[in-house]
Amino acid sequence: MQDQSSNKTAIVRHITVLGAGAWGTAVAIALAQRHAVRLWGRDTAAMQAMAAAGENTTYLPGFPFPAGLTVEPDFDAALAHAASPDGLLIAACPVAGLRPLLEQLKTRPIANLVWLCKGFEYGTGLLPHQIVRQVLGATVPAGALSGPSFAQEVARGLPCALTIASDSAPLREAVVSAVHGGNIRVYVSTDLVGVEVGGAVKNILAIATGVADGLGLGLNARAALITRGLAEITRLGTRLGGQVETFMGLTGMGDLILTCTGDLSRNRRVGLGLAQDKPLDVIVHELGHVAEGVPCAKAVRELAGTLGVDMPITNAVAGVLFDGVPPKAMVARLLARDPRDEKIAPANGN
Repeated sequence: MQDQSSNKTAIVRHITVLGAGAWGTAVAIALAQRHAVRLWGRDTAAMQAMAAAGENTTYLPGFPFPAGLTVEPDFDAALAHAASPDGLLIAACPVAGLRPLLEQLKTRPIANLVWLCKGFEYGTGLLPHQIVRQVLGATVPAGALSGPSFAQEVARGLPCALTIASDSAPLREAVVSAVHGGNIRVYVSTDLVGVEVGGAVKNILAIATGVADGLGLGLNARAALITRGLAEITRLGTRLGGQVETFMGLTGMGDLILTCTGDLSRNRRVGLGLAQDKPLDVIVHELGHVAEGVPCAKAVRELAGTLGVDMPITNAVAGVLFDGVPPKAMVARLLARDPRDEKIAPANGN
């Protein structure tokens, strides 16, 4: 897809980021180089401490806030900042926190809404855009901003490319105008399903790759897991209505490669910990951050089972996380599968 950037004039936009974790903070830092940005989080005391320190010492230490970034502990004031027609509201919470956040927004005026979370909601099997439509309706201009991006690198100003997916052309244009520039390149897509499925399932596959690497299975095994993992993403994504081309792009293959191989990947680190026989709760505690692949593995296993989509790697990861299957047994089960045609089948076969 061609880049739709027409960012020829520098427009200072009013942007509010709701969620002060590592990724939300990194996006706020990056956008505050060119725009007036407010950063809000649920913990008022933590936000006040963040404002006093001039950085997020808990989730993204070592990255001072630029002059364009203001910590805003007050929710109403944070929303008011982005309520103008040129405003952009960015939801930077985990998938589990998206619905509660949206419930807070139901009666508020929203100019443009973008979310950064990646995953399926456990219990409903819904993707983020489906949650947004269920809570806010279809009239709010909204979309998913996704792609291969580590928070630390974005905060450092290193280059990255993202995709804004939305069925609203004005929303896509507003996000390109606000985000594209400097070291961030933005592409556009109308395939919300494909973009969100790629961003969600790649986290599960990163756990699998971390297990394989932690067990010392080698680069050949890693390449096989990533490649066949992409087949699983594509099978589920197309079954849900996504476009095959999307899974070959930034939010499919790109995000998958980064998350499976990058040392900054939280989900990969979960897999590495599992390979050392660490309990899951210990691994998550040591991370200090949300690893979306953990709850997503349970949600996707249930969804794929309902839809009849064969996802052996996802099922194997869920078995280790929730059923007490030893990591080595997970690998043995995958290797013991019958030979298959390599092509990506619509629903079953791997």
